[in-house]
Amino acid sequence: MALRVVDSITELQPADAGCIALSGSHGGLSSARYALAVGPLLSVFNDAGVGKDAAGVAGLDLLQAQGLAACTVSHTSACIGQAASTFDEGVVSHANATALAIGIRVGQALRPQIEALTRRQHP
Repeated sequence: MALRVVDSITELQPADAGCIALSGSHGGLSSARYALAVGPLLSVFNDAGVGKDAAGVAGLDLLQAQGLAACTVSHTSACIGQAASTFDEGVVSHANATALAIGIRVGQALRPQIEALTRRQHP
């Protein structure tokens, strides 16, 4: 399975369907719509401090409604807009039920979880 590391979720292309998409984008509705159009196995965003009415993580529910896994890393662990920081330094802060079902765990570093997921997909 492909691992796509993109600073902005808008960089995903139709050929990325089924990938693990690691982004620096916030986890709001607008970002989730870009992910929804492509259909990654897992979309990773930044929680952007969560914000008013949980706007920074609202996209997780939108993706969950379509059966797509999504999670965020904490804005205190990774730089917003920098996907490499998401991957290397991010700690998962929120995850939808589909992400939890594939093994994503809140409160744990993202990178080892992605590496484990990749190993399960390609033994």
